Amino acid sequence: MTSFEELGVNENLRRAIEELGFEKPMPVQEKVIPVLLNGDHDVVGLAQTGTGKTAAFGLPVIQRIDTKRRVPQALILAPTRELCLQIAGDLADFSKYVDDLEVLPVYGGSSIESQIRQLKKGVQVIVATPGRLIDLINRGVVKLNDVHTVILDEADEMLNMGFVDSLNEILQHVPEDRTTLMFSATMPAEVAKIAKKYMKDAEEIVVGNRNEGAENVRHIYYMVNARDKYLALKRIVDNSPNIYAIIFCRTRRDTQEIADKLISDGYNAEALHGDLSQAQRDLVMKKFRDRVLPILVATDVAARGLDVDDLTHVINYGLPEDVSVYTHRSGRTGRAGKAGTSIAIIHSREKGRLREIERIIGKKFEHKDVPTPEHIIEKQLYNLADRLEKVEVPEEEIDKYFRGVSKKLSWLSTDDLLKRVLSLEFNRLLAYYKDAPKIDFIDEKPSKGEKGGKKAKRFENDGNKDRRTAEPGMARIYVNVGKADGFFAGNLIELLNKNVPGKRVDVGRIDLMPDYTLFDIPEEDAKRTVAALKGSEFFGKRIYSEVASEDKDYAGKGKKDYAKAKKDYGMSIAKRKKTQINW
Repeated sequence: MTSFEELGVNENLRRAIEELGFEKPMPVQEKVIPVLLNGDHDVVGLAQTGTGKTAAFGLPVIQRIDTKRRVPQALILAPTRELCLQIAGDLADFSKYVDDLEVLPVYGGSSIESQIRQLKKGVQVIVATPGRLIDLINRGVVKLNDVHTVILDEADEMLNMGFVDSLNEILQHVPEDRTTLMFSATMPAEVAKIAKKYMKDAEEIVVGNRNEGAENVRHIYYMVNARDKYLALKRIVDNSPNIYAIIFCRTRRDTQEIADKLISDGYNAEALHGDLSQAQRDLVMKKFRDRVLPILVATDVAARGLDVDDLTHVINYGLPEDVSVYTHRSGRTGRAGKAGTSIAIIHSREKGRLREIERIIGKKFEHKDVPTPEHIIEKQLYNLADRLEKVEVPEEEIDKYFRGVSKKLSWLSTDDLLKRVLSLEFNRLLAYYKDAPKIDFIDEKPSKGEKGGKKAKRFENDGNKDRRTAEPGMARIYVNVGKADGFFAGNLIELLNKNVPGKRVDVGRIDLMPDYTLFDIPEEDAKRTVAALKGSEFFGKRIYSEVASEDKDYAGKGKKDYAKAKKDYGMSIAKRKKTQINW
């Protein structure tokens, strides 16, 4: 295998990357570094995230900088703030032993005045998001006349995010005799157009095959009824004891809803989407990178720039419309030679899209049944046994306390002691799966009733009826707020805790619809819960609540009940005032 020295990387850079644990070049680095060092022609690099792209372009970019001249000589464009910061941080690490080199990330959401001050002091490498860079160009702060190298990282994602006009504008400010490198995980027509317009004699370097997923990734799908997707998700998570995963959802609302449900059900999970403030996003990403948080529920855009090498799973809570988005998602696991798993939880109407993804990425998905409770519990127990076997015991520290604890537990047999250790870890799991809700598995081929016409309509109505039906021993409760009001599982729990007096209400299944919500609670709590919620508020909206009926169509009912709740509330205030006067 070629070494970094043989590729032409100088000693100062080699010293820094060796300290970072780089031993041998990765395939993309072997192909890209010599081309960029020579600066002969442009390059289109087709490679997945996590294949070593940043070092592939970063090392030659740094090496070609004239540190005696404090003017921008290299420009790197990235689609998101997070990726921009990630690249700038990596370049700073690579250039640890390169004196007088200044790398500056410029991006929205941070003080533009601070970035302007840094630019005026002089920098040689700018890593930028398109919007903020155009702002700085228009202010006359950034001059790109001396730029000899331009890197477009994750070009397909930049185009997906609508940056095509911004790229056109920026590239007009850069000398025509520059070297341009464009990295993309996929090669849609729009990326090809950019390459044709702004690159000359471009060499195409492909790591793997065009639009191919990462080599070490196993692709699995579970097919369930749409109403059972969340239950299937929980079982998949429970069946992976050491999971470190991103769950991808298509919308911000779905992302928040799924995260809220997981948190409510006792999982260590958080949401990452564009409605969070930058400070909130930074905190969530730091917790996830540090593995304090094992499960992240995210939108595709929000997860950009979240660069981690040891994800065990990527879970698609439904398939994306664009195959390239699936390629990006699955490419986040199976990095650096490690194995990874990309899971899709789908219903029968998504089967066609699954086959299209298979065709384009050149890989087959494995079909699996959702894990059974018995299988999950057995797997978790064996995982605990494995952890007990491998745990390091600090003998000297433990010995100080061992005699007293041993004496206290001496009446227990070995079997009793082991059972109690297992119960401490598994009581919640055992209790949940003792009465686990049923998941209806559906066949590979959808039935005729699912394909169209009147039968398909009847199938849909049955699904709505199921949504209105409570689990055994539970009552189904209706409230007139839903996702369109910004109402999610966490808000429901807070509303109940705040308004329902007495013993805390245990919440079962939750179905969040655009203008209403249905949820299960124990039958004995139904009357006091409905009474307590009537007239309460959610961000100024009066709540109306009732025990749900299987025969009632609740779609569109939320708006009518808002008016009814306001009227009932007004009447109750008037009645209270009249009582006070009579008194």
